[in-house]
Amino acid sequence: MTAIELNNIQVRLQQKQVLNGIDLVIEQGDFITFLGPSGCGKTTLLRTIAGLQRADAGSIRIGGREVANGERAYHMEPSKRGLGLVFQSYALWPHMTVFENVAFGLQVRRMSKADIKRSVQAALENMRIPELAGRYPGELSGGQQQRVAIARAIVTQPEILLLDEPLSNLDAKLRVEMRAELKRLHQELHTTIIYVTHDQQEALSLSTRVAVFFGGRIVQTDKPRQLYKHPATLQVADFIGNSGLYMNRLDGVIAHHGGRASLKTSVTAIPLEGCGPEANDKKVVVTIKPEEIRLFEQQGPGLFPVTVEAIFPSGSETLVQLRAGAAAMAARVMGDADYEPGTALYADLRKEHMNIYDERTGARLEKLIPQSNLSEESHHENRLTLSR
Repeated sequence: MTAIELNNIQVRLQQKQVLNGIDLVIEQGDFITFLGPSGCGKTTLLRTIAGLQRADAGSIRIGGREVANGERAYHMEPSKRGLGLVFQSYALWPHMTVFENVAFGLQVRRMSKADIKRSVQAALENMRIPELAGRYPGELSGGQQQRVAIARAIVTQPEILLLDEPLSNLDAKLRVEMRAELKRLHQELHTTIIYVTHDQQEALSLSTRVAVFFGGRIVQTDKPRQLYKHPATLQVADFIGNSGLYMNRLDGVIAHHGGRASLKTSVTAIPLEGCGPEANDKKVVVTIKPEEIRLFEQQGPGLFPVTVEAIFPSGSETLVQLRAGAAAMAARVMGDADYEPGTALYADLRKEHMNIYDERTGARLEKLIPQSNLSEESHHENRLTLSR
């Protein structure tokens, strides 16, 4: 069942086009994240859905009911849309206790005191903070204040919950804890959640779907695993490759010889399938993640030489920075790799996990299938005898 339907949403702010024709369908029970760099329009779209920002064009339907129509200048008030909102700043009233903050929306609805008490207690227990009911916001930590803000948003039992970068003010440990709480909350309440963030790891770990924004447009909407494995454009691949999710890039060109196609890069040549002669001399960009690069101490079929430049251990894994001729690369090795800078190694690219993009358009060339030049049998043998 459709929870929210957006058709051609356009918004201008201070004579600047911020949203450029957004079309999106959000299904009931989705946890969808709006992901993108600062200024891409994701928060503006959240505010437009909430009714805090008017749409200049397009329409919004929530639960099958039209709540906004730019062409007809129709705009339903935020309080009538049945949404729960959690802001980045928490927005708790400092003169009210936790109980009073959470109960405020119910009091506005003139619910009975008994029902208010029951609902507030349930919301606080859902967020695992019933013992904080009598405290004031100034007596709480940042993580506790965030839990109170979420309890206030869910106490009215909204069908849709909107979260605008709710974890950005928390330290790293609290962010991880709150991610787990949000995941649990979504699974238990089955609420439709729209989440705004610029943190790729947050988006990939929390969501059932992710919508990636650039320049006021959605350029890809996909499941997290698909988004991570197969970014639709080079722009998305570069963005997902930031913030610790390193992405290797290699420039290449497609060549045909004797009826066979191959992709030539500065480090290796890769046989291709699904490539006709019309693609000859096409310039492309290859991306591959560090975990898809294998390192060996001895030369073997299909391997190319690399030199260790630096290592970055992080406990359970180590990022190994490499140089392959003029190309800079990185490989992710499980455990504690003890390579020294200057160590000569050999590398293999897991070609089935590559993505190839048209250099001119940035679009992923889905029909091109890289073929491994190493058999599975020899791959297995190399891992046993050559891998460190």
